[in-house]
Parts: sequence; C-alpha cells; structure tokens
Amino acid sequence: MSSRWVYLFDEIDTAQEHAGGDWEKVRGLLGGKGANLGEMTRINIPVPPGFTITTQACNAYLESGGIMPDNLWEQVQEGLAKVEIQAGKKFGDVQNPLLVSCRSGARFSMPGMMDTVLNIGLNEKTVEQMITMTRDARFVYDSYRRLIQMFGSVVTGIDDALFENIITDTRMKAGVKNDTELTGDHWKGICEKFKIIFSRQTQHTFPEDPLEQLKMATEAVFESWNGKRAVDYRNAARIPHHLGTAVNIQAMVFGNVGEDCATGVALTRNGTTGEKAIEGDYLINAQGEDVVAGIRLTKNLLDMNSEMPDIYREFKRIAQVLEDHYREMQDVEFTIEKGKLWMLQTRDGKRTAQAAVRIAVEMTQEEKISKQEAVMRITPEQVDFFLHPQFDQASLKRAVQQGEMLAAGLNVSPGAAVGQVVFDADIAEAWAKDTNKKVIMVRPETRPDDVHGMLASEGILTSRGGRTSHAALVARQFGKPAVVGVSDINIDLTNRSMDINGLEIKEGDWISVDGTSGEVYLGKLSTMIPDIKDPWLIKLLSWADEFRDLGVWANADYPKDAKRALDYGAEGIGLCRSEHMFFETERLPHFTKMIMTDFPIERQESLDALLPFQREDFAGLFRVMDGKSVVIRLIDPPLHEFLPDHIELLNFKSGMLQH
Repeated sequence: MSSRWVYLFDEIDTAQEHAGGDWEKVRGLLGGKGANLGEMTRINIPVPPGFTITTQACNAYLESGGIMPDNLWEQVQEGLAKVEIQAGKKFGDVQNPLLVSCRSGARFSMPGMMDTVLNIGLNEKTVEQMITMTRDARFVYDSYRRLIQMFGSVVTGIDDALFENIITDTRMKAGVKNDTELTGDHWKGICEKFKIIFSRQTQHTFPEDPLEQLKMATEAVFESWNGKRAVDYRNAARIPHHLGTAVNIQAMVFGNVGEDCATGVALTRNGTTGEKAIEGDYLINAQGEDVVAGIRLTKNLLDMNSEMPDIYREFKRIAQVLEDHYREMQDVEFTIEKGKLWMLQTRDGKRTAQAAVRIAVEMTQEEKISKQEAVMRITPEQVDFFLHPQFDQASLKRAVQQGEMLAAGLNVSPGAAVGQVVFDADIAEAWAKDTNKKVIMVRPETRPDDVHGMLASEGILTSRGGRTSHAALVARQFGKPAVVGVSDINIDLTNRSMDINGLEIKEGDWISVDGTSGEVYLGKLSTMIPDIKDPWLIKLLSWADEFRDLGVWANADYPKDAKRALDYGAEGIGLCRSEHMFFETERLPHFTKMIMTDFPIERQESLDALLPFQREDFAGLFRVMDGKSVVIRLIDPPLHEFLPDHIELLNFKSGMLQH
C-alpha cells in the first residue's frame, strides 16, 4: 500500500485518526500551519480551501537527494482537483483560472525562515483572462510580477535586489512614492523586465506551465528546510533538524484588488507587554508579503475600526474564538477580498518574556488555564530576561540634555542595547564572533537571511517595519532589544552609513537602542540591571511555590545581595563566600598585603584593618536575613587568627556554619 502524502484541510479528522488521535503527532505530520488550517476549517473559521503535503514527504524527498517519493505528485494533482471544485475555479484554465500559494509549515513556528511563492498559475494567457474578468490591469500585473519575483528569488536563487531595483527605478521615473501609485502599464513593463532578468540569470525562460510552476515551488520549499537561515534559526531556537517541513497549497485570495481589500497580521494580545488588547498591522490594497517584509509603511490595526468597521468587528470575534479554542495568545494572518474576510493562518504568538508572564497569569485568572499550566508555560530563560539591562535614568537624562537622542520608532522588544553600527548580517556575525565586538545591526528591514546577524547582535534597528514585522518577531523571541520603523533614518548601504536628521553615522560608530521606549541615542549610554518588581512575575512565582518540592536558597556575599535574594523569594543563603568580602576597592590592598607580607606585624595590621569591614558585612547580612539560615564558607588560614570574631558574629542570628 502506497504512503499517503497529502491531506485536504477538511480532512483533518482523517489526519488525526492516522496520527492515533494525538494532536502533537498531527502537528508533526502536517506542520503547525497545516494542522491549524485544518483545525480552523473544522471549527468553521473562513479559510480558503487547500491541502497539506506532509513532513514525511519532505524528509523522503531530502533523503533521496531531491527526488519526489512515489505517488506524491499524483496525490498533489488529485488534491488540486478537489480544491478546484471547492473554489469553483480551475488551475491553469484560461476561462476561470485558480491561483494558489505554496507555503512552508514546520511543526514549530519559524517565522520567515523558509520559503513562500504566491500567485502560482499566472502566465501570459491567464493574465489576459484575469484582466478581462477583473477589469483591473494594475491588480493582475502586480500579482504577476510578485509571482515572477518570488519564484525567481525562492526557486532559482536570483538576488531579490535585482527585482527591487527595477521597482524603485520605475517609481522614481513615474514620480510616485508608493508602489500602490503605479499603474497597470507600469506593472506590465516591470513584468517584462523581470522576465529578462529571469532569463539572463537562469538561462531559461520563465515557466508558463502552471503545474511546472507548482512542482518547482514545492521542491524549493522542501529544500529551504536545509537553508542556512532555517538551520541558524533552529540552532538558536533548539528545534530538532530531523523534523522536516510540510507544504501548504492553498487557493489564493487577494488583498490587492482595490480599496475594499486589505491584508494584515495581528496578535490577539500585545506581544510586548501582554496587555489583553489586539495589536497588529494592515495595508489596504496589498498582499501579505507587503506587511511582513516591512517594505511599506503599515497602518495600525485599530484604524480598521473606522475604515472597515464591519470587517473589524468580525475579525475581533474570530480572534477571540481562536484564542479561546487554543487557550493561548494567537498570531494570525488575514486577507480581505472585496469585503470578505479570510483567515490564512493562526499560531501561538511570539512574545517578550514580560508579555509571556502576564499572559499566563491573566489567562489563569480568566479560567482558560490552570495555575500549574501557567507556571509550566514560563521557562527559566524567560524569567532570566527580567534581569536584562535597562538604561540608567541619569545617563538617559544626560543624553537628552546633550541632544544625543537621535530618533524614535516602535518599541517592539524591550531592553537596552549598546554597540557599534553594522549594516549587514555577515559583518555583525563576524565582528561579534571573531573580535568580540558589541554590535547593533541596522537595516532598512530585516529578512530571514539576516537571522544569523540578528542573533549575534546586541540589538536591532530598522528604518521600516511594524510590530509584526520579521525584525520584531525574531527580536522578541530571542530577547534582543529592537526598535523598528524609524522613518527618520536614511540608510546608504553602498557607503556603509546612515543619515538621521542631517547627522551622518558610519559603520563602527557607537549607538544605544532602547527597545523599551523605542528611542535611539548617539554614543554609549550606561546600563543597569532592574529589580524584579513585575507584579505578574511575583504572582506567577508565588504559584510556583505551591508546586515545587525544592527549597530555593541564594548565593550572597554582601547585605545588598541578601536583600535582593529575599526580594526574589529566596528562603535562605546557601553560600556566603567570605573571601569575596575582600574584593572591594578599599579592602583589596589590605588583603593583598596580608597574603604577601613576610612580617607578622604587617599581617596583623592588615587583619585589624579588615576586621571592621567583615564584621559589619556579617552583621548586615544577618539583620537582612532576620533569622533565616545562612551557610558561610570561611576563608582558609591565615584568617583563622581572627576566627573567634566570626563565631561571635554567627551567634548574632541563627545560622549554619560551613568551614
């Protein structure tokens, strides 16, 4: 019996039965995107029809060295025929053409790391028919150029900048600022130039056969699983490399047909703070890649309430249904075609550590999850993010007074970052790894190919993009402070410099980025570690106390350390290293002299000088701990000469002595 490689979205029950009823195995088989598209279809969310090629097919393809497994392509064509019936259109038909997208979808979310091709099925004949049907040559040729551009970049590896340069040049010659102002004739001319680039770069003409387009795009998505950016991302996110990616083939719906169309990305809660409020970006008359790539200036999703109030209310309802169903904050993609809302994806949303804690606590209070589940959702690494540096307030004030605040953008990932400016990912990685330099990566917008540089950087700064752009999502997940959408920045990648309101900053210059406020400063600001005062974290840690079996004691050598440990919930001091008490500036010379001297009288003088310091340290430590246990490691000889003083102090409060 041949393997089953393809499942329609409305066959999610069959896929779950094949996986033994285990939803995680369904996600492993269909990928997170495919499983969720099937699940949304099952709960009657409006999803364009389509099907998923399994991760098993991807692994079989890669293991065979790039040969499609037996019967896979036949099953794809069978699935396509069923989608044609559901959509009421026919793939490749010149009378009523069906266009499809081809998207990756691994078990674990990897935003932007693998490849997508849109508008598959367009060719010279279907383009003419769609113009006749829609009476909108601008829309059709805009869609066609997207296919050629994405196919060229994803499938054949053509540098995307070659395509973008043509669009930029066309805008300049037309005297317009935005792509949406270009006419059908402009886009038709761009398509012709794109095809010339394709032919020159590949030595082949652009494929006219829709099935050939689909097959090549599917193979490219399979192969993108082992692309550098995907491997780098999996290494950083600790995602296994053997899982493979599914491929989702879905009927296209269009957000770029007119002013009653739109596309967007949204989070059901604030991804930075965790506040229970939808946030996102959208664009009128655009396709989804325009939003996530950060190429066009997006609108705040709240503006849709006034521009498309009925659609906005429907979107809010669906967002709440999805959050309630998955019992988790969701990251959704949607398209509005001629006033009809379609949901294209849902997945658990990326968020900052602060947002993760607040969402877990509030969902518990909303009775969506239990206290224990809330605790288990938060990782030790997320708690550690609360210790990430912030800018010292005095340093911030001084920078503002001296006119060193350069610009402000969207505060998409909190924390303070100080580093030298670099303008591409390879240099960021090289400077950070080879020379241990602290770098801030500055880009017009980040792309999936930039992920290795983002991971090597202290922080990220972009001149374009919104709260759901690639830069924001990746920075948020990996705890990198980030500011995006700083429109005052003009970046000159050729000369390795940027201009901010007339000030030139070159590669290697120092800047400071405040991902909490969204502000950018010239030079190196001082940073500080904040106290853990977050009320949501305190609440979560109190719940953790109800389930843990182990006590939590801290290392503390000074009273201030003990006070911080108590504030963080420590029950005692597990190790106080008395030798560390001598490392302060005013003590170290006495300590060094005591060790190095050959004269007993000088040694005693040093001990006499050190005794008041250490006595006060111990007294302060015990006062802070107020009866809680303290384990002290005493330094070896020659300090035994005043050991009785230690013992006397230990009797000041109850404690334990380790010697």
